[in-house]
Amino acid sequence: MKRIFSGIQPSGTITIGNYIGAMKQFVELQKDYECFFCIVDQHAITVPQDRIQLRKNIRSLAAMYIAVGIDPEKATIFIQSEVPAHAQAGWMLQCVTYIGELERMTQFKDKSQGKEAVVAGLLTYPPLMAGDILLYNTDLVPVGEDQKQHLELTRDIAERFNKKYNEIFTIPDPRITEVGARIMSLQDPTKKMSKSDPNQKAFISMLDDPKQIEKKIKSAVTDSEGIVQYDKENKPGISNLLSIYSIFSGEAIPDIVQKYDGKGYGEFKEELAQVVIDALSPIQAKYYELINSNQLDEILDSGRDRANHIASKMVRKMENAMGLGRKRK
Repeated sequence: MKRIFSGIQPSGTITIGNYIGAMKQFVELQKDYECFFCIVDQHAITVPQDRIQLRKNIRSLAAMYIAVGIDPEKATIFIQSEVPAHAQAGWMLQCVTYIGELERMTQFKDKSQGKEAVVAGLLTYPPLMAGDILLYNTDLVPVGEDQKQHLELTRDIAERFNKKYNEIFTIPDPRITEVGARIMSLQDPTKKMSKSDPNQKAFISMLDDPKQIEKKIKSAVTDSEGIVQYDKENKPGISNLLSIYSIFSGEAIPDIVQKYDGKGYGEFKEELAQVVIDALSPIQAKYYELINSNQLDEILDSGRDRANHIASKMVRKMENAMGLGRKRK
């Protein structure tokens, strides 16, 4: 069975964009692949974090993984920092990665722009991401367009290591889902929905209550035409809302457009809000059941142990290939 690895940073409240673009895929993928779903907390500290809030976010994300339908009996769910092999592999892979490659990364350019001082971790983020993936002989990595460049670098690093030292790494392929992979901001539909957006109206959190969801959707930016039509170029706002409606309801976009033919945005938004509320309600109930339970800790302990078992073997292979320490079997 082919393996999949993916991770999400615990850097804030998970939005419906994260759910649609990543988590919803994870639930489907676990049926056909051996999956490793990681909470990448070491990546989160490349930018300043409050330690108390970070710990809360880590636990919240773990509970959300399970609440959306990821089955810990089928998939391995774990916290990155609880598996030392990730940091070890990240360092070794830094030593086969060139500074020029890292400086060309779009995310580094974006996050470092205009700052007087930039931490080294922001620059060396991609080799750690490569380590995350390569430790598990990963075949496929579900990624958004914003991470595709990092995965291409992961492939380059793996091929370079294999050629220079030993053929130990599987070269992973990206798995990009076109539909729903990029849900846009409710206030600026030309930008991706982000949990770090300072405008709270720009995103819907997976834990927003019904009144908040209704209010945010009603205030979502559309256009002055009032025609429910899918046209990403000329009508990005309503097209984004149609994508959300389609994914949460399971209805095809052309069918939704036909349903609201001759009706205005007010009725469409009102019914979209109810579609989202109905979809999130059972997820929220499961989340609150898990968040402070011993069951969540047991799942994370089990995931940590399984991930450690597999990742530590690959680290030993890497060390042997590079000539580090004493040779071990």
